[in-house]
Amino acid sequence: MLPSTEFALLSRIATEQSTNRAPSLVAGVVRGGELVWSGARGFVGDVPPTNDTQYRLGSITKSLTAALVMRLRDEGKLDLNDRVDAHLDDAKTEAFGRLTIAQLLAHTSGMTSESPGSWWERSVGDTWEALAADLTPAELKLRAGKQFHYSNTGYGILGEIIARRRESTWLDALRDEILTPLGMSRTTAHPEGAAAKGWAVHPFADVVLPEPTPDAGAMAPAGQLWSTVDDLACWTAFTAGHSGDVLHPDTVAEMRQAATVDDGDVWAMGYGLGFQLARQHGRSYAGHTGSMPGFVACSMVDQVSGTGALAMANTTAGVGILGVVIDLIRTADEREPALPEPWRPADIDLKLLELTGLWHWGPSPMHVKVLPNGWLDLVPVTAGRRSRFRPVGDDLWEGIDGYYAGETLRVERDTAGVPQHLNLATFIFTRTPYDPAAPIPGGVDEEGWRSATE
Repeated sequence: MLPSTEFALLSRIATEQSTNRAPSLVAGVVRGGELVWSGARGFVGDVPPTNDTQYRLGSITKSLTAALVMRLRDEGKLDLNDRVDAHLDDAKTEAFGRLTIAQLLAHTSGMTSESPGSWWERSVGDTWEALAADLTPAELKLRAGKQFHYSNTGYGILGEIIARRRESTWLDALRDEILTPLGMSRTTAHPEGAAAKGWAVHPFADVVLPEPTPDAGAMAPAGQLWSTVDDLACWTAFTAGHSGDVLHPDTVAEMRQAATVDDGDVWAMGYGLGFQLARQHGRSYAGHTGSMPGFVACSMVDQVSGTGALAMANTTAGVGILGVVIDLIRTADEREPALPEPWRPADIDLKLLELTGLWHWGPSPMHVKVLPNGWLDLVPVTAGRRSRFRPVGDDLWEGIDGYYAGETLRVERDTAGVPQHLNLATFIFTRTPYDPAAPIPGGVDEEGWRSATE
């Protein structure tokens, strides 16, 4: 990046590390699937941290766990609407077996936020059997589906589902299916090699206290992992859709879609399927924050520009890690906006041109456009419902977003084979408003259009 941009990025993390008294802070900016800038401030021991210094990720681990679940879904080994007891069928799951996998992924299960017993983040973890035995009906704090309620416990359950479906362990599945394919060789369950020690910084004096980093046991899928700038940059790129063979980019996009929000009328924070969502400064971000005693971390991408950033610090509290990451993204995009790809004609089926142009839903004008990938884009001329559609058969299309997501669009033709109208979820779209030749629901008045309302 330009020297002026790099200095602005470094200034942001230097100010955060010094002002909020973090022993060390590392960060990076990701574009086009690559780490394009990284910086560090402070010390690990007596030396500055590097891109290969490990920090604990905390709840960023949940996004990787969610990716394993989505792989199982894409392989047909589970459905997101499956109940937990369809995959964990032992008697100990009776209290939470009716919850769905989607509810656990999106934190709408009503499950308690923390596992029973001693605070799991500072305690030696137990086995799945012990965790399941402690999950009584009392741990279901809210009606399932009622609202967003962050649940670390839910991700412990998801980790066991992964282990059962893979006939392995959560960690082995993670290593084989996510870490190794993405080249994240320095992401581990425990610190290996160069690693930062976790510290609590006294709120009223410049002294520190070491924090414990025990193994979380059955709760590991909620926050166990350690990683580096280089490795977390790979995961940030994954979040933006550079997912290699791990998941199809469409599945990653599905994970980034809002499943629930956790505040009021104009939401600022929400959750998808394993990704946290944030709205700030008119922009939408997806990724995850993380915290464990002694550590905070964050990885986010701008859902429009695709620019991502990450940051990690070895302090329990004080650093505004989400704000740092969003500021890094904004700085990069404002100072060096990504240039759009040059326009060039698209290689599409020219037969699709007969579907393009002006259509009407009743009296409301709509445009149908062909996208470069051969999908259709239904666009209101003024206001209305916009959706994109992908082909699923001869003259059959499926909505992929907006109001018509999942709905079927059927092209109906006249005897000459010319498209006469579109049937979209029982709505009839015609070339002219309320074309009497089309099967308009309720029919069209025989006298047709008139010049007065008498």
